[in-house]
Amino acid sequence: GEDAGLVLGTALAIKMIAYVGIAPIVGGYANLLPRRHFLIGLDMARASVALVLPFVDQVWQIYVLIFLLQSASAAFTPTFQATIPDIIPDEREYTEALSLSRLAYDLESLLSPALAAALLTVISFHWLFAGTTIGFLISAGLVLSVTLPIRVAAERKTGIWERTTRGIRTYLATPRLRGLLSLNLAAAAGGAMVIINTVVYVRGTLQGSESDVAFALASFGGGSLAVALLLPPILDRLSDRTVMLAGGGGLALGLAAFAMQSVSEQIEWTNFLIYWLFFGGCYSVVLTPSGRLLKRSSVENSRPELFAAQFALSHACWLLTYPVAGWLGSQFSWATAFAVFAAVSGTAFLAALVVWPVDDPDALMHEHSDLDPDDPHLVDAEKTGTGFRHVHHYAIDERHDNWPRGT
Repeated sequence: GEDAGLVLGTALAIKMIAYVGIAPIVGGYANLLPRRHFLIGLDMARASVALVLPFVDQVWQIYVLIFLLQSASAAFTPTFQATIPDIIPDEREYTEALSLSRLAYDLESLLSPALAAALLTVISFHWLFAGTTIGFLISAGLVLSVTLPIRVAAERKTGIWERTTRGIRTYLATPRLRGLLSLNLAAAAGGAMVIINTVVYVRGTLQGSESDVAFALASFGGGSLAVALLLPPILDRLSDRTVMLAGGGGLALGLAAFAMQSVSEQIEWTNFLIYWLFFGGCYSVVLTPSGRLLKRSSVENSRPELFAAQFALSHACWLLTYPVAGWLGSQFSWATAFAVFAAVSGTAFLAALVVWPVDDPDALMHEHSDLDPDDPHLVDAEKTGTGFRHVHHYAIDERHDNWPRGT
């Protein structure tokens, strides 16, 4: 009824809280579980929640079920993403897989609302939940149909706090991933303005229709789709840093241009769509290659916790920018709202520029002073006055607890 907006807003807040809070906990334990059975179990849990939704008769029940559903998604998505580089080790093929994954996400966001609206003209909403249940069951069947890593990592004797925070601590200790976090904020700043304020701007300022709103969002999604398909050959020639910084800088410049143009005139429909197309392209440039950075910054045993950290921290950026975008759009002029988010995106871009080193090789020279000389890890190391020195693909793990100085 009249409280629908409040209920929806609360449900979305619960979703984000589940994403930010649950993902690191699951990431700390995911590698101790058989990957295929874990993913199938999460799909079955999500199917069960969707099946119960038609029987809800109290608002609090919605909140509980949404928390359960999104907690399962917070466990499923980063674990699934961490599995992809295990089964597609080739860098080029993995980049293409990331492009297709981005394509799938964008197509889902574009087609799902339209499909739901079309189905509601011929069936009741209860049947939509049945369709969602079937979708999760199909997902479980697809997971069952493919070969996934079945090995389980040996458990290290660590406490709950150590295990659940290890992914985030590793993430924040890795320079290129600190750059990724800054670019996540830049992407969230641009994406939040689009997702939260498209309907307000199109319906209120441009006096458009509901179909115009859908077309505007499709323009943003279309930009993301197009760039995702174009990225693999570009990433063959340019570094991840160059490409992703271009996306973050593009978002900042685009938001600033929109703000400046809004000061002197109302942005016409065609220009508005061009802006949204551009924002979608820059958004995809930032997000699509992120899996490559996570793969480079992890070893196989630590990969699920690092992907879980990315999932949690990126959604923390959305949790921050969503309400601010809505508040600015409702309380100030569009020029002010876009200028504030241009500043946020620009600051995040500059931070990434500083914390992500220009010279960012996979293999780093480093020294061990705390390992036993008989440790097999030191088989190719050169003895020095203070320990053993060697060079190899570097990622923070149980033998490497910090980033080498000067890199």
